[in-house]
Parts: sequence; structure tokens; C-alpha cells
Amino acid sequence: VLKLFKLLHRTRKEVFKNDTRALEAARQKINEEFRNNQNETSEEKINELLKMASDVEVILRTSVVQAVHTDSDKI
Repeated sequence: VLKLFKLLHRTRKEVFKNDTRALEAARQKINEEFRNNQNETSEEKINELLKMASDVEVILRTSVVQAVHTDSDKI
């Protein structure tokens, strides 16, 4: 669980580099989700939550695009 938690935070830092609002929002969401489920004891539910977290990490790494505004008519 801790390994996945750290991996999500590393991915968040890579994906949202230089975007302080997105970095903070992602940090809060990751921490909130793990905190809300920290007392889960059902092995089946824990495995389901870990699978979901792993899927989120893959989606962040492969599907999120950060655009940079460079000029008045360019991105």
C-alpha cells in the first residue's frame, strides 16, 4: 500500500510539474482517498482499492496532457 501511495505522489509530481494548483489538488485527493480507507480490513476490498489506485496511476502517466500557453494565439 505504501509503495503505491509513494508511486502516485511521484507520478503526480511528474505529470503536473510547474502547475501548483494541480499538484496541490492531486496531493489532497491522494491523501484523502488513502486516509478514508486506512481502516479497511476486508482483503477483497483492499485488493479492489489497490487495483483502482494502480489504474489511476497508469491513467495519469499515459493520458494527462499539460499545455503551456506561449503566445496570445499559441498553446
